[in-house]
Amino acid sequence: MAERRLKHWGWGYEDQQRPHEEVVAASEGIIPMFGFGQAPQRPAPLDQVELRAPRLESPGGIFTDEKHERAVHALGKSYRDVVRGFYGRFDNPPDLVAFPDDEDGVVEALERAAGWGAAVIPFGGGTSVCGGVEPRLGDRPVVSLDMTRMNRLLEVDMTSLAARIQAGARGPELEEQLKAHGLTLRHFPQSFEYATLGGWLATRAGGHFATGETHIDDLTESIRAITPAGEWESRRLPGSGSGPSPDRMLLGSEGILGVVTEAWMRVRRRPDFKATATIEFPPGDASFSEAARGAIRLIAQSRLMPSNLRLIDSSEAATTMAGDDSATLLIIGFESSGQPVDDRMDQAIEIARACGGRPASRIDSTPGDEDSAEGSGSDRWRSAFLMAPYMRDTFVACGIIAETFETAITWDRFEEFHHSVIEATRRAVAEVTGAPAEGEGAPRVSCRLTHVYPDGAAPYFTVLAPAKRGSEVAQWDGIKAAASEAIERGGGTITHHHAVGRDHRPWYDRQRPDQFAAALKAAKSAVDPDGLLNPGVLID
Repeated sequence: MAERRLKHWGWGYEDQQRPHEEVVAASEGIIPMFGFGQAPQRPAPLDQVELRAPRLESPGGIFTDEKHERAVHALGKSYRDVVRGFYGRFDNPPDLVAFPDDEDGVVEALERAAGWGAAVIPFGGGTSVCGGVEPRLGDRPVVSLDMTRMNRLLEVDMTSLAARIQAGARGPELEEQLKAHGLTLRHFPQSFEYATLGGWLATRAGGHFATGETHIDDLTESIRAITPAGEWESRRLPGSGSGPSPDRMLLGSEGILGVVTEAWMRVRRRPDFKATATIEFPPGDASFSEAARGAIRLIAQSRLMPSNLRLIDSSEAATTMAGDDSATLLIIGFESSGQPVDDRMDQAIEIARACGGRPASRIDSTPGDEDSAEGSGSDRWRSAFLMAPYMRDTFVACGIIAETFETAITWDRFEEFHHSVIEATRRAVAEVTGAPAEGEGAPRVSCRLTHVYPDGAAPYFTVLAPAKRGSEVAQWDGIKAAASEAIERGGGTITHHHAVGRDHRPWYDRQRPDQFAAALKAAKSAVDPDGLLNPGVLID
């Protein structure tokens, strides 16, 4: 049976591409709902796309210069990537793609690239939304190092509840192998279907847990990587105070220090007690009312540690059909293996109720129950969350800008920060699109809180706006720059869990201390003296 191939543009596999007739039918509901959009166009087929000729000759083996693979590895999955792929614009394709089966293959790729004077960009699921995998390196040839053939669960420690997993395992592959042992990593970012463990580690990905273990960092026990200077492997420990952590240096390094090949990860038994509730709050003048903000903050500060704690403004609730624009939704979830969670859910709901919230739904499940919250606001939002990347491909075909950006800020600055970012983004959208600021056809800028801490939260913004055909990238770049400037002025981070890549570099450079950049450059020169690995990301 032929292996499924990823689409050369956008999200998903080739057999998931909707026929044009279905896209047209979808547009007949989308355009009236938003009040903007255009008749759908068809994406450029790969056979009509012209790629730059490879500047390296493939030696065969693990290397290929096949057109489809070069196109797939030329872009990530941000809006600016998807729209360029839709039009068949692959300005910076890698010259070769390498598919190592083991660490010897990784070493071979690095050694051959060094001999060619080429750069190497580690590639997992290709779900970067910040230019992290695009080879924007001018005249320098590039090898894209695809790790997805190194995808096995190698070892399980049932006593310590840890698993040794290869870095190329995609989310579903990883979870299926753990399931055979009754275990789960419980890391479910929106990119779960395609992203890999190595990609999560290299970008400090945020995942399933909205409180507590919010990032992949918290689930990492030790990491092994191959650098141009040799092997890098940390010791398996539950914790250590022995100087700066070698794992922390690799986490978030975005492939500039080494190629992550495997890691020991902290896993857990699969949860069998679950509870989910949806609480409604009045929307407020600034999307999140003071009551709703207060409720989610107090729940986070209570240390009840819900697995899910997300606040969705009324506009986003309406867009995702989780609500009808009449209320801000607070979604609360608890889960456990072997221990009931209803008492903790009772306490969280009482906190929300005391702040003025109205419980709209609650579903509890115990071992043997059907795991379903079908019909609830939380279930409708979750379904929309998982489908959003696929829907964006349809939005692009319909001439609609559809993109997100995220950040984090402390509670004492949240209200002013949220307002200033929303307003700066709305002004920029109005300026670049010429759309009305209010009423029919007005663009939508909405927000939800994806991760919550005792001392702050991570607001995640969504922009939906009419696009000008052919100018989509310039339009989005203008909006993104305005939003990023507002984030930087307000003291937020340029990214909470989407990484830096090439797109966030100008604001990351202002956020991090200059002395830290100098230290990172020194570290890179020690393990990658020839600058092979992902040049231009994090540092020059």
